[in-house]
Amino acid sequence: MSGIPIDVADLDGIAELDLGRAARRGFPEAVFCAGKTVAQVRAIAARLRRAVAARETSGAVLFTRASAEQAAAIREVLPEALHDETARLLAWPPTAPEPSGGLVAVFCAGTSDLPVAREALLTLTYLGRPTELAVDVGVAGLHRILDRIDLIDRARAIVVVAGMDGALASVVAGLARAPVVAVPTSVGYGAAFGGLAPLLTMLNACAPGVGVVNIDNGYGAGHLAAQIAAPA
Repeated sequence: MSGIPIDVADLDGIAELDLGRAARRGFPEAVFCAGKTVAQVRAIAARLRRAVAARETSGAVLFTRASAEQAAAIREVLPEALHDETARLLAWPPTAPEPSGGLVAVFCAGTSDLPVAREALLTLTYLGRPTELAVDVGVAGLHRILDRIDLIDRARAIVVVAGMDGALASVVAGLARAPVVAVPTSVGYGAAFGGLAPLLTMLNACAPGVGVVNIDNGYGAGHLAAQIAAPA
């Protein structure tokens, strides 16, 4: 692309992209931006653009946990990329595939959990699943999740994103016939220990059918739920 130095695509000593992952697993590799420099992220974006042009890979590439500076660098190379500032996620190409498979419901306990919930939602969307998001349905007001029984019943897989005590995952699993992917977030006061408290709550869920991913790992939750709800 004009204006981008040729050597920006040189990844020696930076990364070895798994360009065959889309063919092997059905989903392309994602780029976790946290811990990478702006120059490294820019170089990876340039290499991926070349790979897509050469048909070495296919499907939308997701850049997760991108800072504002990293997002700007990515869009220098991929100006058409979608950038969701709340989720800190970029998707390129920006057009999501036509949805297929079962519905995945994403339940977000509180507005403060929304960045992680949107990361899960966008991951699902770009992996091709139909999704619905319900925000601020935490256990402090149980009527809010009970009002979503219809959505719970229609879902083939459910993602529950919650910080604080993390109790929402158990509540939803007790109402659902679909498996629940639980995501503890680092939201909470001191005794939440940066997400450790909700993580332990979810791991100790009384209701069966709950699987737990790492703290704040919306991408991992979305990816797992997308596989659960994949077309037969």
